[in-house]
Amino acid sequence: QVQLVESGGGSVKAGGSLRLSCVNYGSTINGHCMGWFRQYPGKTREGVAAIDEDGYTHYADSLKGRFTISRDNAQDTLSLQMNRLKFEDTAMYYCAARRGGYCGGVDHSPDYWGQGTQVTVSS
Repeated sequence: QVQLVESGGGSVKAGGSLRLSCVNYGSTINGHCMGWFRQYPGKTREGVAAIDEDGYTHYADSLKGRFTISRDNAQDTLSLQMNRLKFEDTAMYYCAARRGGYCGGVDHSPDYWGQGTQVTVSS
């Protein structure tokens, strides 16, 4: 079973960058679609970016060009590089995994979730 732990959240000024990391302490992420979601208070989680087992990436349209998702199957890690951050990027960010290597998009109904890491962008 996949066990995901995120890190790298924090506070940053608008225009700055953060890099989120997710480490799997369970069984391998090989064979899993991996992704990042975010959640605003009182809202449902929304897909931010996803990456297939073979490295093919998917992004929410509004985030293309600012966020970059990557994975290291050998190290069992997932990352999200976030650049030119905006106030509206403030949210709780979650690492997620779904059984099966292909995501089909950013909203891929994960089977496993991390505990989340808060990102706060000040204007």
